[in-house]
Formats: sequence, C-alpha cells, structure tokens
Amino acid sequence: MRFPARRIGRSAIAVAAAALISLTGAGVANAALTPEELRRVTDQYLYDYSLSRFISTRDAAPNADQLDWSSDSCSWSPDQPLGFDFDPSCKRHDFGYRNYKLQSRFTEAARLSIDDNFRDDMYGECGGNWLCNGAADLYYTAVRQFGASSATTAEALERDGTERKVEELAATAEDLERADTQAEADALVAEFERENDVEIAREYPVTG
Repeated sequence: MRFPARRIGRSAIAVAAAALISLTGAGVANAALTPEELRRVTDQYLYDYSLSRFISTRDAAPNADQLDWSSDSCSWSPDQPLGFDFDPSCKRHDFGYRNYKLQSRFTEAARLSIDDNFRDDMYGECGGNWLCNGAADLYYTAVRQFGASSATTAEALERDGTERKVEELAATAEDLERADTQAEADALVAEFERENDVEIAREYPVTG
C-alpha cells in the first residue's frame, strides 16, 4: 500500500507545480478575452498605463495568444539617440500598430492617436531637454510620414533617414550653443526644419 501512496503524492506535486507554472508563466494562465474586452485591455495598456508599467506588463506578455507583444523596437535607427532611451517608446508604438491591425481598427484617426502617444512617451523620457525633444520630433515625423505604409516603427524610421537627421540635429545644437540672440537661434532651427522637412515643436531657449 505504500507504493500507491507515493504515486499519489508525486501526482499531487506535479499538479501543484503545473498550477504554479500556469500562474507565473507569461500569458499562460489568462482566460480568453472577448473582442470587447480585448479592445479595452489593448487601449488600457497603450494609453492608460505609464510607460514603465507597460514595459513590465510586456515582459509578462499576458494574453499572448490574443495580443501581439513582438517589436523591432527602433532597430535601424538608434534605440538611444544622443543617449536618450526611446526603446520603450518604440516598443509601445509597435504594440499599438500591431494590435490595432489585428483587431481591424487601424484607421487614420487611430494611427494619429497611437503616433501622438508615441511622441508623448518620448517627451516623457526627455524631461524637457530640448535636444531630446527635437530627436523625438524627428521620430514622430517619420512615423507620421511612413507609418501607414510600414510594417514596423523601425521601418518607418529607416525610410525617413531618421538616424542621419538626428546627427544633423546634434550638429545644429552645437551651433545653437554659440547663438547670441533668440533671433539667431530661431533662424538656425528654421533652417534645420526646412532642410529636413520637419517641425521642431519647442524653440531653443537662449539664456545669454
């Protein structure tokens, strides 16, 4: 009678272990969402969660059989242009595009909202730094121009030549450091915008 008891004990352990894995494994224990719930959860992750909370959720990948958590990040353009970390922003932007397409609601209005959220995420990383905000504007312009016809955020950035534009922005920032007046600084920013077909949302502040 002792052997069956051992077999029962081992079975109980196996069941408990399987339950623990299902609770801790990425996307395994989640019940299937209805289409309405899926849309609601997608919007919550995309718009309501802080960026850091979104990344933590992405690491757990809940409902991985219904949500596309994949991303090429910023890929062909730097994930950290000029040292600023846009990688989480690119990942959330990919999440928005890919899941809205899966849910058949990738309209131009929806794309604009996702792109605007992408810009806001990057601005949040910038913390008011003008050069970082300028790089964010370049990334935003790329997805506005090429996002509709590109498979990923990275592809839109590559097609726009964003990496080169960021390097030119850094050179412009060095010129701005030597500007004596606001008018001179404004002229430098305007020249950069004209040559790169982009709008830098925030003026460069001359403090001298």
